[in-house]
Amino acid sequence: MQRIEFASTLRLIDTYFPKTGHICDIGSGPGRYALELARRGYAVSLIDLTEALLDRAKSAFKDSGLSAVTFEVADARDLSALRTASFEAALLLGPLYHITDLSGRQRALAEMRRVLRPGGIAIAAYLNTWGLIRTGIADFPDWYRHRDTIFSLLKPRGYSAEELHGFTEAYWATPPQALHEVESAGFEVISYAGAEGFCGGMWPMLATLAERDPEVHENIVAVAAETCELPQYRDATDHLHLVIRRLPDGQ
Repeated sequence: MQRIEFASTLRLIDTYFPKTGHICDIGSGPGRYALELARRGYAVSLIDLTEALLDRAKSAFKDSGLSAVTFEVADARDLSALRTASFEAALLLGPLYHITDLSGRQRALAEMRRVLRPGGIAIAAYLNTWGLIRTGIADFPDWYRHRDTIFSLLKPRGYSAEELHGFTEAYWATPPQALHEVESAGFEVISYAGAEGFCGGMWPMLATLAERDPEVHENIVAVAAETCELPQYRDATDHLHLVIRRLPDGQ
């Protein structure tokens, strides 16, 4: 499923980002997207909370013969090391679903808005509870022993690491709630996508298919990415990717 998410996100970048400029990858991790942006000729700055992940990103850039403007250890809720209105576009592909409190997500969105130039484009990711209710049939079937628990999956809420069996704490949003959060933070929603497209919840079958028939699997990845913005899919996948524009102050 990560292959499809990666392909669909790159499609959104190619469709909506400016063709040149300085891109801020907030929550960059080991730099998978930042590397692709650098290959496309963008100037990139990587920001992550974990120094070890940034060290991996530095190694990946060095091995690829590419360079970044900066690798910055920082929390998405405090980007004070970055200048105001200094980026043409930004990625926020992890922090919003690792910050379980609303005020923290609001700070992260406000900080991204601050560092973007007016009119700057961003892609912000949420975990989508409407899609995860389907994925959970394969991933966490024990949650389905009680009907009340199943119904609770339809609502936005935060989960502890204990509830998620060792995965870091996470916040699961519904599409309307995610859209409201970014619009309330001073962004215009241009489009949004279900990162897994029509393949949401099908990872066991896809994993088998990737081994059994790689050609068919490649075709599925390509078409799922190409159709990720279709309304019949975008509200029902694990990852909801919102393409947003920074509105001028006062709007």
